[in-house]
Amino acid sequence: MKLGKLATFLMVIISFLPAQLEKVEHKPNPTKMVDFGDLAEGPYQKLVIRNVMVIPGHGGPANGPFDILVTGNVIAKIQRHDPKKPDRMKGDRIIEGDNLFVMPGMLNLHLHLRNESLPLDYIFYLQLATGVTSIGPAEEKRVQKILEAERNNEVISPRLFPLYGWGSKTDFDEEFIMDPANADKVAKKMIKNGVRQVYINNLCWNPTIFGAAAKAIEKAGGITAVHIQPSSTSQVNALDAARLGVSMIVHHYGYAESALNRGVMNYPVDYNMSNENIRFREAAQVWIEAGDNPETRHRLLNDIADSLVYYGVTMQPNRATYEANRDIVRAHSLPWHEKYTHQALWEMHLPNPHAHASFQYNWSSLDEYRWHYMYDLWGDLIFEFNKRGGRVAYGTDDNYQWSTGGFGNIRELQLVLESGMHPLEVLQSATHNSAQTILEPKLGMIQKGYIADILVVDGSPAENFRYLYPFGAINMDKETEEMYRTQGIIHTIKDGVVFENKNLMREVERIVKESKKDAGPDIVTEPFK
Repeated sequence: MKLGKLATFLMVIISFLPAQLEKVEHKPNPTKMVDFGDLAEGPYQKLVIRNVMVIPGHGGPANGPFDILVTGNVIAKIQRHDPKKPDRMKGDRIIEGDNLFVMPGMLNLHLHLRNESLPLDYIFYLQLATGVTSIGPAEEKRVQKILEAERNNEVISPRLFPLYGWGSKTDFDEEFIMDPANADKVAKKMIKNGVRQVYINNLCWNPTIFGAAAKAIEKAGGITAVHIQPSSTSQVNALDAARLGVSMIVHHYGYAESALNRGVMNYPVDYNMSNENIRFREAAQVWIEAGDNPETRHRLLNDIADSLVYYGVTMQPNRATYEANRDIVRAHSLPWHEKYTHQALWEMHLPNPHAHASFQYNWSSLDEYRWHYMYDLWGDLIFEFNKRGGRVAYGTDDNYQWSTGGFGNIRELQLVLESGMHPLEVLQSATHNSAQTILEPKLGMIQKGYIADILVVDGSPAENFRYLYPFGAINMDKETEEMYRTQGIIHTIKDGVVFENKNLMREVERIVKESKKDAGPDIVTEPFK
């Protein structure tokens, strides 16, 4: 074959190969050091974390104590700490870890940046200070300009894996995008242009294009996720979505509907998807419809759970963002609102029939009961799915419904724990499981050769998730019986860069104080001013 024909032949073959997703850089880069004043510095040529207990991230228990050597952005060595030679591992910077624990940085695969009135540094500082080193921001346009800077550690930010809708970052028209015959071309173009996560929410009305998109993105090297649309569960419920090939189901929608004896839930005659006060009430009521019938309850917790595992779908619950629905007064009065909830975010939370997820007006005690019931049964499903070998991943879906980003990270762990999973399994869902889900095999574990995304924590998170809060947890000195607070996460290390979490929270406090300068009472606070 002549050279010209051979080149043409090879180009044709290459055009049919799946585009390769650009992965996070895993090579050590010890020379490019950044300095953010008293907020962060690194990566170092040799960073040593000395004498720490290690929670590996894959579900195993703590072990140690160990000394950890990080070169650039990679964990280069883990060795037993020798108390007789405490300084045998040397470095440019030493973090002394007496009585401290380390675990992998968490991956929050789904959260919201909201609009421009909520500063990105406010959101990013809170995520880092509460242990999240990678995020999946839904408002992808807000971070497009900083993606390269983030990868080079030129901005203070968790690692960014934006969420894109079907057809984003292509120049195809809507008719082309919505034709199932073109799914491979659309997916290939998206992945080639740097897309990792693809949300196919707007395809739930049509199982054919939904399945074509899910399979095409996976073939091209990405992942798909779906927030199943309550108005379209007659076409795609959770079981359908798994069967059609979606990678991940977020939230709680579509599971209970999969177990019903008919194709649709018992919609009230005045149901309107756009009326969120009704929509969210009925989103819990359908779980009662499924759970109160022994036949459908058994189907949900057995047949449906088994089928979800069989089809290989990942479950990302997002329980923290919905908790306000089962106790709205608790949500209003969380102790960090005054100091750490930005005024713009507070105002977004206030009841408003024209704003998304601000539907808690005329919200009754019966509505809260519905959500209590739903959380219990939903937790049972998460437990059964996990027990059967299903993969549970981690995401918070804040900043919505009175869940302040950052604080929702720890609350999500606590609420998944309510399902009955072991604390180590819950931590695994936020680290190793989520890294596997997002196709990052070198994130999510404390292991030689892995990327240095590490949390240095005052206390074992497996013992108490509240140790991850910036204000720690209340403990008692057993000898003196004096009460004290633990220090929370002392350092978040992302890509080898060491953050000073206390100083990050100082900046969050400053930003919030400025935002509240002219704030007055509102419908929530007025009775207490």
